[in-house]
Parts: sequence; C-alpha cells; structure tokens
Amino acid sequence: MSGGFALFIVGWIIIMVSLMAIGGFFMFRKFLKRLPKEDGKSTIDWEEYYVDKTRHMWSKDQKELLEELISPVPELFRDVARQKIAGRIGELALSSRKKKITEEILIEGYILATPKRDHKFLVRKLNEKEIDMTPYQTLLEN
Repeated sequence: MSGGFALFIVGWIIIMVSLMAIGGFFMFRKFLKRLPKEDGKSTIDWEEYYVDKTRHMWSKDQKELLEELISPVPELFRDVARQKIAGRIGELALSSRKKKITEEILIEGYILATPKRDHKFLVRKLNEKEIDMTPYQTLLEN
C-alpha cells in the first residue's frame, strides 16, 4: 500500500468519525429533550402542548412576523427554532390569559426562547423591523 493511499484512508476515517460524532451529539440532545421531566412530560411535549393550545390565537400578521424573525436561523434548524419560539410565546400568552397573540407577547417570547449567544442577531433583526427595544431591555440583560 502506498503512503499517499494510506494517508487518504486515515484522512477519510477522521472525517467520518468527526461527522458521526457531530450527528451523535445532535441526536443525543434531541433524546434528552424527549426524556420526561418530573411532571411526566418532556420539553418537546410542553412545546407542542402550548403551540396546540394557542394555535387559534395567532393572526396572519403575527405568523408572518414570526417567520421574519426566525429567517436568520439556518434552514436546517428553522423548524426546531419555530417550534421552540412558538411554544414559549404560547406559554406566555396562556399564563397571562391573553385572548390573542400580540406583538408584545411575540417579541417577549422570541427573546426568552432565543439563546443568549444569539441575542446580537435577535437585536439586529428587531432593529431591521424598526421595533422599539426599550421595553425589552431587562429581558436581554438577564
């Protein structure tokens, strides 16, 4: 076996093991989110519950705004982000006993559901939409 071919095989093995590790990491995270908590429901179950309970509360404008807000998320992860953010918005709407999803509830849920490391993208997107950030500054600082 030539040295170049052996180097190719070793490189290919390293690439395959790396890709399998990355895939395994994301599958393991999904598995952890599916594990039931103390109340018997998983994180994903609660997200689905809140989305289903508040589905009738969303107006067309609010759905479009949500789609615009999650547009910076890569296409591969957009469905997961939409589910997580919509679930958080639904939770806020139900806990505050709102009759419909308002822009304030939507933005608050968007901020709370977005990881802190992505807040700079969040702020940039809200500034593009010309949304006043002053009522939400305390949410961004926590």
